[in-house]
Amino acid sequence: MIWLVFAIVAWFLVSIWYLRGEDLAALDEPALPLPGSPPSEAHHAVVARLGEFSRSNQARRGKARLQVIRGYLDSLSDGREFGASFEPAAGPVRGEWVQAPGADSRRRLLYLHGGAWFAGSPKSHRAITDRLARLTGAAVLALDYRLLPEHRRRDGIEDSREAWRWILDHGPCGAEAADSVVVAGDSAGGSLALGLLAWIRDEGLRQANAAVVFSPSTDLTLSSPSLRSNLASDPMLGPAFGALARIPALLLLWATWYGNRLPPSHPDISPLRGDLAGLPPILIQVSEQEMLLDDARRYTAKARRAGSPVTLQSWPHMVHVWQMFTPELPEAEAAYKAVARFLAGVGVPVAEELPA
Repeated sequence: MIWLVFAIVAWFLVSIWYLRGEDLAALDEPALPLPGSPPSEAHHAVVARLGEFSRSNQARRGKARLQVIRGYLDSLSDGREFGASFEPAAGPVRGEWVQAPGADSRRRLLYLHGGAWFAGSPKSHRAITDRLARLTGAAVLALDYRLLPEHRRRDGIEDSREAWRWILDHGPCGAEAADSVVVAGDSAGGSLALGLLAWIRDEGLRQANAAVVFSPSTDLTLSSPSLRSNLASDPMLGPAFGALARIPALLLLWATWYGNRLPPSHPDISPLRGDLAGLPPILIQVSEQEMLLDDARRYTAKARRAGSPVTLQSWPHMVHVWQMFTPELPEAEAAYKAVARFLAGVGVPVAEELPA
């Protein structure tokens, strides 16, 4: 019996100290007030479409569910009219170059798509990369990094690092030094982007001029309060991951370790848990009703305490990564205008005329 008690205590301590790490509740801020005005009618339509897909996919499991999710995300680009061109990237990096007319190939942006590390592609996120290409006038490299479960989590991380080394000296026309480079990403890709910034600093490489992340995942210990408090108000992540809320937290930590072969508290997969000093200007946009709200707020608070310049913009009502639904969502267009103002404010050229 005493050995059983010892084993249970040891399991608990390993779960807390090794897998979860430091308690970051001191970074939390008071709950935000409920929105005082409704979202646009277009947002209601987006939520309805997401609900239809979620209900239609509930019965599927395993590989069948995975393939349907991947296909659905890619289909979000079907039938859209884009102002930019899309060309496969040459060389050792998989992905596509996205360029608006008149793009300056010496100005570049590395985009890391979301999709919970197991879905998404350059095609699925063309609405975002097209919009960023037109907004910045830069050549946008949408990286096709390796996904779970066919590959390890580290493979996707290594792909983002290799892409950074390459994009500094290669553009869409071949070898050419960059005048400026921005890193951007959403959700899981936002996690990759923030982790990449810390790695660039630690490697002593040329740092990004700025970073822009939409609704990033920053902490896979799953300890952010909004993961539970915003479960019912998140029409995208709530139905997809709501079942996880019924699983004991310690079991989730071990499941995350098994899936990633890294402790959830490791900075490579939880950038919030790393050293956040010495980072470039970062813009984070997040919905006040989504489950990842406190991932963004905690990251911002810790980075600011470390002296890094982080701008956090929170938007009421919006679905997770609402910037993908452009131009139909006026709130998405407003978000891109805010991106342009941020970039211009930190010295990164933009192509679109900003409102007075």
